[in-house]
Amino acid sequence: MSILNNENMRDERLKILGDNIRAERMRKRLSQEKLAELIGVHKDTVKNIENAYQTPSAFIVFDIANSLEIPIEDLFKNVPFKKD
Repeated sequence: MSILNNENMRDERLKILGDNIRAERMRKRLSQEKLAELIGVHKDTVKNIENAYQTPSAFIVFDIANSLEIPIEDLFKNVPFKKD
């Protein structure tokens, strides 16, 4: 198992979060534009979050989970804990 520095860990966690959001959005058959509309952000925000270019606020993650009608912890499935 390799040890990741904080920046790589952050990138990995953002990628997994983004992948989980994308998977749930697609499972619900929503476009990025429709999800953005539901949570009150620009569609580029959803695109950037899903592609790990933007770190979402806790409130945006909360709104995404509510809009997808899933528990918020589902969006963090397989996201590793930060290691010191």
